[in-house]
Amino acid sequence: QVQLVESGGGLVQAGGSLRLSCAVSGLTFSMYDMGWFRQAPGKEREFVAAISWSGATTNYADSVKGRFTISIDNAKNTMYLQLNSLKPGDTAVYSCASRLRGTREYDRWGQGTQVTVSS
Repeated sequence: QVQLVESGGGLVQAGGSLRLSCAVSGLTFSMYDMGWFRQAPGKEREFVAAISWSGATTNYADSVKGRFTISIDNAKNTMYLQLNSLKPGDTAVYSCASRLRGTREYDRWGQGTQVTVSS
């Protein structure tokens, strides 16, 4: 059974930092690329960052470039998202997702973790 479990969310003041984790089980990690997405209240889900299984390739939404860093630890089957210089506009539920390498769609999702940034 495939499971993606996020952790690390919370309440932080503007300018603060958080580190999100996504623990993955039930799939062969090396066959998948991973991503982070977020959804704010009343808004559609949006892409945040993605990483190849090897960690060699990353990409970010323009809104988070230079502030967020995605990384992966294959030995632990865990992906991370370091969130720095947080803004109230970053408030959202953050979810991790996986997609089989070579495909377009993310088809496995975690339950999400809430990040709230106060001004």
